[in-house]
Amino acid sequence: MRIRGKKVYILALSAAIWHINTKAAMAASIFCGSPTATHPKIDTALGCLPVEMDQLIITLLPYLFGVAGGISFLLMVSGFIKMTMSSGDPKAVQGAQETITSAITGLIVSIFALFILRLIAVDILKIPGI
Repeated sequence: MRIRGKKVYILALSAAIWHINTKAAMAASIFCGSPTATHPKIDTALGCLPVEMDQLIITLLPYLFGVAGGISFLLMVSGFIKMTMSSGDPKAVQGAQETITSAITGLIVSIFALFILRLIAVDILKIPGI
């Protein structure tokens, strides 16, 4: 019981700190050294990132798609190496083919993810701001 209470307290404290930091960033208009910028930003370990959610998503999406493409490429290379090293073993060849197929499927899904999001959120649900 005491551990659960500590978890709730830590969660509430971290949410309060996040809320205070977000409000302070918006009120102080932190622009990462650029006084002419229009959107508030904060210096982080990843660089100067926007505080507003829509701007943050626009900034991070190219990196996320790049990571997805890189992982897919590495999985395809791994599958091709497994297929080369299989020495004709049917189970090893089948496993390598499944790895390559999964990598290509994941790449296609990540490519069409933005299209699917726009279709559902903007065209069907008509969510403003996306």
